[in-house]
Order: sequence, then C-alpha cells, then structure tokens
Amino acid sequence: MKYSNEVENEGFSIINNVFTENEIENLISLIENKTENNPENDTFRKSQDLFAIRQFHKEIPETLPYIFNQNLQNIIEPIFGKGYFITKSIYFDKPEKSNWFVAYHQDLTISVDKKIDVENFENWTIKQNQFAVQPPTEILENNFTIRIHIDKTTKDNGALKVINNSHSKGILRIENLDFKKEKETICEVEKGGIMIMKPLLFHASNKTTNNERRRVIHIEFSKQELPNGLEWSEKTIIQN
Repeated sequence: MKYSNEVENEGFSIINNVFTENEIENLISLIENKTENNPENDTFRKSQDLFAIRQFHKEIPETLPYIFNQNLQNIIEPIFGKGYFITKSIYFDKPEKSNWFVAYHQDLTISVDKKIDVENFENWTIKQNQFAVQPPTEILENNFTIRIHIDKTTKDNGALKVINNSHSKGILRIENLDFKKEKETICEVEKGGIMIMKPLLFHASNKTTNNERRRVIHIEFSKQELPNGLEWSEKTIIQN
C-alpha cells in the first residue's frame, strides 16, 4: 500500500480529501463554541502567535465522531493494524500574522499520569500538572501521529518541513545530520487532508508570510502498555 510504504520509508505521508467540507465545518463549530464559552480554561494557551488547546480530545470529545470518520479508520488500520489508542492531542491555531516558528526537532516525550522511576524513562518534566518523559526508543519508533488540516497549509503559512527518512536513524542531535546529504520536503496539505508522521522524523515549521490562518488537530497514537505502573495520561480508546 502506497501510504504504508511512505510512512515506513520516508517517515511521513500526506493524504488529501480525508474529510468533507461539512465535517471540517462541524469541527470548527465545536471548537469555536468551546473556546468562546470557556475563555479562561487551563488547557488553553494563547498568545498573538499561537492559540492551542491541550488534551483536545478530552476537552472537546464531541469532535471524535467527526475525526474518526470511515475514511480515517480505513487509512489507519491497513497501515498500523488494530489496537491503537490516542495518547495525546493538541489543537493548534496559527493566526494570519503569526511569527511563530519551530526549529528542527524530534518528538521525544510522552505524557504520563505520574512520575515513577522506571529504567530507561528519563528527562522528566512537569508543565501545568502534566508529566512528560522520554521513553525508550522502541516505544517512540512504534508510535505515530496524525495531523488533521482544518485550513489549506502551504510553505507560506507554516507547513511542516521534514527531513525524509530521518526517523530511521534513532534519536539524534540535529547537528549530527548532514543536511547536504539529506532530502528536505515541505509538507503542503489541502484543507480536509491529513499528514501521518513518525515521532522520530525531524520536523520544523517557518513563520507565516501570506496572512493565511493555519489550524491543525495533532493526535498521537500508541498500542503499547507502559511498564511498572506508568500510565498514558490521555489514553482514549477509539470507538468504531
């Protein structure tokens, strides 16, 4: 299958036309209703360059039937199999005049419910009562992320840039990548399309230059149980 091969070999795949215009409008309506009625919510992060909702699928669970439409379910299962659950989700809204940019990095942490000293789980942090930790590489290697694009995303409004196949190199410092030998792709996605990516894929995004908004729902998945009493803090089973 094309998409499965792309995810395995390149670390990412772009699939357009996963969501209808009507499904996207329903998602926007649910998000706007929540943000307008709960402006002081602790899980909201707001600045002139970025608005974000952490624990998105728990804050607005009404979005889940629209997100996990038949198209998305038909994509996930052939690529990754059964048994995956949500471990984390964030809604990003990058406004029209945003100067927000993100340097190249890998996604190295997971969200857990408490801090327990477990071998090979390191670099603990806590932010707003949320524990994050870097797990063993094999956990990261088997997880995946889906980014749902509520707006058309181009190189001019902060589309992700990735280093193809960088997910296959394990955990790396960015200075150990020889950019002269690497292939960089700008991941432009249509409204209603998705990008699938592996956490260890190096990715970055530039500032917005075309005065166009960029809204994305970022969802991370795993099917691995954590050891020694550690639990995923946002674990949610996907209902078919």
